[in-house]
Amino acid sequence: MTVWMITGAGRGLGLELARAALAGGDQVAVAARRPESLPGDVTEHPAALPLTLDVTDQTQIDRGVAAVTDRFGTVDVLVNNAGRGLLGALEEVTDAEARSLFDVNVFGLINTTRAVLPLMRAAGSGKLVHVGSRSGFEGEPGVSMYSASKFAVAGISEALAAELAPFGVQSMVVEPGVLRTDFLDPSSLHLPRHRIAAYAGTPAHATLDWAGQSNHTQLGDPVKAAAFIYRVVSGERLPLHLPVGRDALERREVVTERLARESAPWRDAAADTACDDALEPTT
Repeated sequence: MTVWMITGAGRGLGLELARAALAGGDQVAVAARRPESLPGDVTEHPAALPLTLDVTDQTQIDRGVAAVTDRFGTVDVLVNNAGRGLLGALEEVTDAEARSLFDVNVFGLINTTRAVLPLMRAAGSGKLVHVGSRSGFEGEPGVSMYSASKFAVAGISEALAAELAPFGVQSMVVEPGVLRTDFLDPSSLHLPRHRIAAYAGTPAHATLDWAGQSNHTQLGDPVKAAAFIYRVVSGERLPLHLPVGRDALERREVVTERLARESAPWRDAAADTACDDALEPTT
């Protein structure tokens, strides 16, 4: 029986992933800022452990990990799902707003992972699942700060996969497209307090308009996405990246093709920037 710890599990993808793991016969620590709002099918499940956990609070993180080990003995799978959004042209985003976003999306992930890793290293096994985003491999207008946070998640996950391989611990970043959750609600998504009029009619504000019009009409099904992620995590090996959704797959293909096309004319010139006495790289 696998022990899961899922942050940001109060709703959306985190909640549906908790349901999928419980339905699969696993034990699940369902961590949320307000666990009293969790639905009864989760809180009353005998294999569920509701936890109060704000990932920006180190005391709550440490207390939560201790509660999981007291109840279930270990953590086999950590899902870093807690996060929120921030839209707006970069010029409109304040320093305080950007730092607050990174406190949740990046440093919350780092601190929760750091708290769980001693357990996984001691066990010689474990899986880290970091919920990134389609915006974590393609920067888009009006999403610069959110993209930056999710690019960071992807980089951290890749590095952890290499760092932790000697200990039998795996790391994967999940990169969903848009899911039909509450993510575009004001409780999850922050918009600039002061719009700059000069950006009206530009791509940055087109993204803001899209967010206002698309809430709860998004393409992706969170229940199907959670079932897919659960199936992958339950397998033997995790991929480094897991795109989820048609839009995520299509945009990754576009980005990959564009990078190859744009770098091709500069390939030889870029290689020629090496020092004359440099040794050839080895594999």
